[in-house]
Amino acid sequence: MSKFAIFVDLENCGAKVATLSSILEKVKIRGDILLGKVYGYTDRFSDLKEILLSNTFTVVPSIRYGIAQKNNADIQLVVDALEVAYTNPLIDSFCIVSGDSDYTPLVGRLKSMGKFVLGISRSEAASNIFINACNEFQFLESVDRRALKAGTENRKHKKTDQTAAGEESMDESELNKLLCSVFEESAAAEEMYASELKGVLLRLRPDFNEKSYGCATFYKLLTRLSARFGDLHVKNDNFNVMVSLNSPTESGDAALQLTRDNWRDAFAAQLAAYKDGGFERVNPSILKADILTTYPGFTEKAIGFRRFSDVMKQLEKDGLVTVEMDEQKTMLIKLL
Repeated sequence: MSKFAIFVDLENCGAKVATLSSILEKVKIRGDILLGKVYGYTDRFSDLKEILLSNTFTVVPSIRYGIAQKNNADIQLVVDALEVAYTNPLIDSFCIVSGDSDYTPLVGRLKSMGKFVLGISRSEAASNIFINACNEFQFLESVDRRALKAGTENRKHKKTDQTAAGEESMDESELNKLLCSVFEESAAAEEMYASELKGVLLRLRPDFNEKSYGCATFYKLLTRLSARFGDLHVKNDNFNVMVSLNSPTESGDAALQLTRDNWRDAFAAQLAAYKDGGFERVNPSILKADILTTYPGFTEKAIGFRRFSDVMKQLEKDGLVTVEMDEQKTMLIKLL
C-alpha cells in the first residue's frame, strides 16, 4: 500500500470543501496519507478549517507582499517536498495539486529517487510539460466528478432524506456510490477481498461501522447493497468474500442516449455542475469525457454535428459558453 505526502496549491484547486474532499478521496483510495500541506491559505478559505484539521494538514499561510508573493509560495512547496523526500523514508508517493510547469524539475527529482508522483490540476491551469512529467495526472474536473453528481442529487433529496439519525453518516445510496468509486479508481483491481475493500472504506470514512446500518457483518451489508442497487457483485468463495462491479447490463441499467432533441439539456446540466463546483473554464476534452460517462453511446453525428468543436460552437451561439484559446493554443470553454 502506498504512503502519500500531498501538497496542495489552494489557488489552483479552487479551495472548495467538496473539491478538496474529492482530492483526498482520490488519494486515500490508493493508500495512506502520512503528511499533507496546503499553501496560500487566507481567511477567505475558512470553510476548509474542519477538513484540514480532521486530515491533520499543515497550513502555510499566504502573506501578500509585492509581486513575487505567488512565486515565494511555489518555492516553499518545492523546498518542503524535497525535504520530505530526503528525510522521510516511509513516504514513497507524492501528490502535487497544481499544474504549474515550475514544478516540473521537482517532479523529475522525485521520480529519480524512485517516488511515484500523482499530479492534479484544473484543466485551464495545467501545463502540458507538467502533465507529461508526472507518473500519472488527473484533471481536477474528473477528480471532482462524483462529488458534483452527488451534490446535485443531495440537493434534490435534501428535504426528504434528512433525519436526525442520518445527518452524521452516509445513507445506503451514498455508501453504494462510494464503494463503486473505489473500483472505478482502482483500475487494476477488478475484484477485491471484502476485507481489503473495508480497509479502503475505513481510510475514506474512519467512522464507518456496518452496525450503524443494522448489519452484524460487512458481508451482510454488501449483500444488502447488492440486492438493493445491483451495482456490486458479492460472492463467498471458500469463506473468502470477493466483491466486484457488475456491468451495466448485469445491473439492469438501460443505456441513456443523446438525441437531437435532448442533447442541449444534457450539456447544460453538465456545464451547470462545473459552475456549481467553482470552475470558470474547462477543457472540452473533460466535458466530452463526462458526457461519455453518462451517455456511453454518445457520438457527434447522433446529435447532428461532425466534430466536437462544432458542438462547442453551437453552445457558444446558445449563450452557454465562450470558446477561448490559451497561451498553448489549447481550446478552453468559459462557463457563462
